Amino acid sequence: MDMRKYRLDEHALGTFSEERDEYERDYARLIQSPVFRRLQGKSQVFGAGTGDYYRTRLTHSLEVSQIAREVARRMRKQYAFCIGGEHPGLMIDPAVVECASLAHDLGHPPFGHKGEEVLNHLLGEEHGLSYEGNAQNFRILTFLEKRAGSDSGLDLTAAVLLAINKYPYSLEEPGRLKGVYGMEWEGILQLRDMWNMPEGCPTLEAQLMDLCDDIAYSTHDIEDGIRAGKIQMNRSFFEDDRLIGHLVQEIVNDQGNLEVGWEQVDITAMVKQVLASYLEQWELIYAQCDREASRTRREMKARWVSSFAGKVGIIDDPDKGWKRVTFVREGRQDLDLLRTMEIIKKLAWVTLVKDFRVQRLQKRSEIIIRRLWDSFKVPDQGELIIPPDWIENYERHRSVWSWPRLVADYISGMTDAYAEKVAAELYASKSGSIYEMD
Repeated sequence: MDMRKYRLDEHALGTFSEERDEYERDYARLIQSPVFRRLQGKSQVFGAGTGDYYRTRLTHSLEVSQIAREVARRMRKQYAFCIGGEHPGLMIDPAVVECASLAHDLGHPPFGHKGEEVLNHLLGEEHGLSYEGNAQNFRILTFLEKRAGSDSGLDLTAAVLLAINKYPYSLEEPGRLKGVYGMEWEGILQLRDMWNMPEGCPTLEAQLMDLCDDIAYSTHDIEDGIRAGKIQMNRSFFEDDRLIGHLVQEIVNDQGNLEVGWEQVDITAMVKQVLASYLEQWELIYAQCDREASRTRREMKARWVSSFAGKVGIIDDPDKGWKRVTFVREGRQDLDLLRTMEIIKKLAWVTLVKDFRVQRLQKRSEIIIRRLWDSFKVPDQGELIIPPDWIENYERHRSVWSWPRLVADYISGMTDAYAEKVAAELYASKSGSIYEMD
């Protein structure tokens, strides 16, 4: 048995085309699933529907998958053990990384990270439960999403499931903020035990997907921000003391990025240096592009993606007895490039997400989700206004599916527009028609 192509629940054997590889089947199941299509209606940074130009969760996922697949192809040529089968968790297959990248954001609720924050708060405050986007991925893939012949998700291969699992922990462990819900963790743990994975270590494919997600975020969201006028490409903007102060404060407050060695540098000086270099590069390319802003944006994005992607490599991680996918220079982790990427990510966060107009939209999003929650949270009332197929599914699985979790599952699966529509039907004076199909 090929442990990488093992499936936890595959009941419809013999019904598939023998011409397709297992990972090709995974790819088809993902892109043809309703949950993948709904990503087109979920916010990346700007609200879905803000404009034709700006990225949604769908276009972001497609871009991550393209970057990750190309990097995976190069790494297979560069590191022989990625092909050799020394350990199933130390292999890199471009098809697996592509599938994982397509699926990495399926668990995001409507309205981006604000939706995740509100659902987590409501579940925790009222029921002692949690909501976390990465955990919701596995709930969707192994339980909520349906396909013909199966009542337990999409039945993806072990390699793809573990490549999505960048936080290999149970959320039921004390203090865990990211991981997998207890119900789905049993299956993931079964696969990890089968592969003899070191505790707390993600596969190389999961690490590669995660790093390529950061590459896409730090380059593509900046492009959207420039296009929207939130990031102004001039010295007054890039040398503004308030902007620099906000960036430094975000870096200092972010406890999730201590491993990049901020204590080794003067953070303020490095922020100023990265911003100055970014603007200098923009001015150079702007002149080369005959002062055409749209061409300059695309060229800047392409060069930064190429710069980051070309530095991805693998080093030994002696602390964990495993290997690490990271930026590499001369055989060692390139902390300077990692810090540079973090500064650019923070630039996107401070100028886009922290913009007061975006904050207004996020406040509106919070109100919508809270209203939906209040409408559905009492079972006797909620079961009358939640679609019948959800209620039927809940009745079949109520021994392992609590009502609060059902409500969170239902709300989190909504697109931005659908959440607004349902909230309007419940709270506005008039909206839509009873003959509209949900």
